[in-house]
Amino acid sequence: MTTLSYTTTPDSLSQEKIAAYRQNGFVHVPGVISREEAFEFREAALAAAERLQSLSAGPVFTQNANVWREDEAMRRLTLHPNVQAVARKLAGVDLRLWHDQILIKKPQNNAATEFHQDQPYWPHADGPNPISAWIALGDVTVECGCMTFIPGSHQRTDLPMQNLGDARSLFSICPDLVWEPRVTVPLKAGDCTFHHGRCAHMATPNMTDEPRVAHIVIFMDATTRFTGVGHVVTDPLGLKAGDLLEGEMFPAVG
Repeated sequence: MTTLSYTTTPDSLSQEKIAAYRQNGFVHVPGVISREEAFEFREAALAAAERLQSLSAGPVFTQNANVWREDEAMRRLTLHPNVQAVARKLAGVDLRLWHDQILIKKPQNNAATEFHQDQPYWPHADGPNPISAWIALGDVTVECGCMTFIPGSHQRTDLPMQNLGDARSLFSICPDLVWEPRVTVPLKAGDCTFHHGRCAHMATPNMTDEPRVAHIVIFMDATTRFTGVGHVVTDPLGLKAGDLLEGEMFPAVG
């Protein structure tokens, strides 16, 4: 049986990385899963995306949400103990799973995912520390669709939902962000970027001949409550505004 070795674990995660995450709203963490796992999960993600109904299949990307409920291989990745433990240490609070998603940028798609924050899309109250693990299932260069972040933008906690297909949307809502520096982060297979749910980010077009495949595991504060606003994850659950997001759909991070 092969013993997997990770470049970064909760024990080896440096205080500098933790401080950088909390100050900037994002951080690059190498080798959270092994390179071998990354390519195995890449094939599983492509197969799952082919089989499952897409939440979105537009020109920007193909998105499949809550695949951990439908596919055993992707369930293992979403509940990967090293991914969860590193997220918990970076956030510094008790967490639950919000949902996961496979994001695939097709070859030569020529469309960027424009700057946006994630949390305005979610029906969350009492959840100040959402954190997403963006796991590279293959080498993700600038040319194939890696992420770019605006450091410190997670402190803009009052912005409404933005349009990730509109390059001007975020900056028309918050013009000051036009002048903030931007950091682009290419990843090797098995690397992650962890980003706060309010950290503005975008992804470049995929100009290569191979699909860009990423798996995102999104965590929320264990105290997060439902606002009552509609969302594809919560719509089937019969929740009332003020209900705690808990139970088997939102398992606690150990």
